[in-house]
Amino acid sequence: MIKPFKDAIPVIEKIEAAGFEAYFVGGAVRDYLLNKQINDVDIATSATPEEIKAIFSHTIDVGIAHGTVMVIWKNHTYEITTFRTESTYVDYRRPEQVFFVRELKEDLKRRDFTINAMAMSKEGHIIDFFYSQDALSKKEIKTVGNANERFQEDALRIMRGIRFVSTLGFQLEEETLKGIINNKHLLSKIAVERITTEFEKLLQGQWCSDALAILLQTKMYNFLPMLASGKEGITKFAKTALFQLDLTEKWVVLLLSIGIKEKQRIESFLRAWKLPVKQMRHIQKIIYWILKREKMASWSNQSLYFATLSIAVSAEKIYQLLWNHEIKPNISILEEQYIKLPITTKDELAISGNDLLLWTNKQAGPWIKEMLLLVETKVVERKIPNDKQLIKEWLRECHQI
Repeated sequence: MIKPFKDAIPVIEKIEAAGFEAYFVGGAVRDYLLNKQINDVDIATSATPEEIKAIFSHTIDVGIAHGTVMVIWKNHTYEITTFRTESTYVDYRRPEQVFFVRELKEDLKRRDFTINAMAMSKEGHIIDFFYSQDALSKKEIKTVGNANERFQEDALRIMRGIRFVSTLGFQLEEETLKGIINNKHLLSKIAVERITTEFEKLLQGQWCSDALAILLQTKMYNFLPMLASGKEGITKFAKTALFQLDLTEKWVVLLLSIGIKEKQRIESFLRAWKLPVKQMRHIQKIIYWILKREKMASWSNQSLYFATLSIAVSAEKIYQLLWNHEIKPNISILEEQYIKLPITTKDELAISGNDLLLWTNKQAGPWIKEMLLLVETKVVERKIPNDKQLIKEWLRECHQI
């Protein structure tokens, strides 16, 4: 058994010593059987939240209404959740009531997919009521029980199913695929933030193109923000070598694939997905410089400086990928060029606004920003050295001061 589980065994033993059952559950068990890296482990138990709090001295109520208590044990934190069943769901997302139970099987059968419905004892014995290991061996994503019921309980499971196609390289079982087709319209009932989280995980998966193909096959895109009329663009996006790009760069390629290039339309699209403002601005900058790059034979010192290295690298990668269908080795050349720039940030400029005020005896105003930009540009272009005295002399010669 690997270290994350070994570290948590004393926690399970402490629960068992108090007379209760406790098992490892969820994605950690699945990933362990798939020989994937595991960081956090979750524990399910027959003990109620109050009973867990009585067993451990350091706990935090992270989701106690739904049976979850965080236990702090030897510098590790573990989410421990009571076995539970659920009543009918409201808003196609949340159960109206949660009932604590003492049987593990009752807890596991409420889960989304069979690959997530296993438990493991502290000895490493797998408890498998729903042929979960069979689904793993077949590389199959299958709902626990009736697919329509599972997706109508929680429509976000539709996105999760597609996401597992991308991250695990599995296929959707036939009835599960039918369930997604039948219930995809329920995605419109789910909070955009939840959909975005799953979609971004999908984009980062190794088998992202396969997941996007299912998105097209099922016509799920009709119920995702701003993608209802994007079939052709999504098809183009899915055929791009996305594995060479990071998450932000993939958003850029998606926008360009569906033909969104104008600043206002980019902003409307990204706001519909409720992306963080910082990420939105980063995406907008990359697209701005990609459009500039189309008109440039290569990156000048000035364009590279004002783009910044990270933006320029992303813009160059995407430009090469979309126009030449591969990322050429221009990136290392770009990095070398950037390192050789006379300055790489405004802070490195040898003069400041105070120097200009001192040299001119003029009142402060917008002219300072304009003149600093002029000097900054000339320094970057190597038209003048980045030296205070030489800059002052150049400004005098140009009748700027």
